[in-house]
Amino acid sequence: MNFLSTLLNRIRPSRFIKGEKIATNSVTLNHQRIFILPTKNGLGFVVLISILLLIAFVYQNNLIYILAFFLASVFFVCIIHSFKSLAGLAVQTGKSKAVFAGETAPFTIHLKGNARYNFPALAIKTTGQDVIETQISTQEYIAITLYSLTRKRGWHRCQTITISSIYPLGFFRAWAPINFDLKVLVYPKPFPSNTPFPESNINSEGSGIWKKNHEDFFGLNTYQPGDSIRQIHWKTFAKGQGLHSKEFISQENPEIWLDYQQTPGRDKEERLSLLCRWIIEAEKNGLNYGLKLVSTIKKPANGTPHFRECLEALAIF
Repeated sequence: MNFLSTLLNRIRPSRFIKGEKIATNSVTLNHQRIFILPTKNGLGFVVLISILLLIAFVYQNNLIYILAFFLASVFFVCIIHSFKSLAGLAVQTGKSKAVFAGETAPFTIHLKGNARYNFPALAIKTTGQDVIETQISTQEYIAITLYSLTRKRGWHRCQTITISSIYPLGFFRAWAPINFDLKVLVYPKPFPSNTPFPESNINSEGSGIWKKNHEDFFGLNTYQPGDSIRQIHWKTFAKGQGLHSKEFISQENPEIWLDYQQTPGRDKEERLSLLCRWIIEAEKNGLNYGLKLVSTIKKPANGTPHFRECLEALAIF
């Protein structure tokens, strides 16, 4: 029963596409992970050998027999070299940084050769990306970055990574599908720029946003009838980017709170998108900002660590 289970596991179709079970952070390619099949050129070569054998049989020509057997030996020796083109290659995951929804997520892997063989013709790809061709010398260590398009916030997992080679003569394709537990965090897609904070005063409950004033420049807003001519940003108008008025903030309030419950929007994703834009703008302008979600509260601060914590909270909300 154990033998039958092992056999069925070895020949299951998904194993040839997705590989073995999910790997942790490092894999060394061996006979359990490498698959080999003839290419079109290889099948054509088999047809050629078959024709030569048929001719030799019909005409009883020993020289054609020798040629056919010589080509057949070359064909079978290529199987061994095709296996060696991947065997012993070490693949390790690298660090991947978070991105915003709609951007391409980078997944870095590290390849390391062994002390016995070179890897002269490697092709690496994942779903939705063109093939990356490279080669590795003995004990060389290189980094490859694969990209995957993101569409929504949250955790984005890397698809199966396939490393292949048709070395040496192109008669066989050896490939190794690797299923790493590799993922990146995707932040919400930021709302379009020049989106002003809602006008509200801060209170002790942690709700409220900065109040506009005429002391310190904050950003640009679409011009509204009634705005002072002195507030018009003439540089953007001269560049043909439309008419905008300058927005200012008051320094009387030392901090701002970004509250999900008070954020306008048609749905959850639009609210998170708007909060994401406000966090970016607040960080860009050096403001102390806090974030209040339904069950998560980030106290007002600024700086890269606080910026990432707030965006991460939005991503997994």
